[in-house]
Amino acid sequence: MVSENNVKKRSAKTTKMVQLALLIAIIFLMAFTPLGYIKTPTIDITLIVVPVAVGAVVLGPSAGAVLGFAFGLTSLILSFSSPLGAMMTDINPIFRVINCIIPRILCGWLTGLVYVGLKKIKPMQKFSVVLANLSCPIFNTIFFTSCLMLIYYDTPFVQNMAEQMGVANPLAFVVALVGLNGVVEAAVCFIVGSTITKALQVVLKSSQK
Repeated sequence: MVSENNVKKRSAKTTKMVQLALLIAIIFLMAFTPLGYIKTPTIDITLIVVPVAVGAVVLGPSAGAVLGFAFGLTSLILSFSSPLGAMMTDINPIFRVINCIIPRILCGWLTGLVYVGLKKIKPMQKFSVVLANLSCPIFNTIFFTSCLMLIYYDTPFVQNMAEQMGVANPLAFVVALVGLNGVVEAAVCFIVGSTITKALQVVLKSSQK
């Protein structure tokens, strides 16, 4: 006979897989509709970090990495329709794949680890959800722009952009390029992501009783 404990474990695993699949579907829905991005003249403000952060906190670091991969995959697909993305693909398509996907996997995985780590520190436990949600867009911005600078900063296209912005070094270029966009992403994930995460945690706790 199958023990009650094994049944509960299988049920919990199935529930987690369903939740992960739902979040992946939300990422793809947001990516290919106006829900996912706020268009700007430089880098679009992405709101897709919200389901990545929520999943990383609620489902754990490994789920965060999977959601980050889904985010990166949609970013790669959409990049072919942007001048900057098309240029990067022409220069080196392999690096373009790396630049779109690896930073997003890392941001999802590390967000989950941040939450797990903060939960172990008693004074930080009550801030763990909001700080983890805030860390996701910060990780995304840092990793994506760092990868961008390492691979493409010396290309004529990026140098021309830097000249038009009036900046003379990679750090100043990143600040000018990201600027308000990064602040908006962080604020949205901090507020919306934290609210959704806490609501989901309450629902999941109630369903497990």
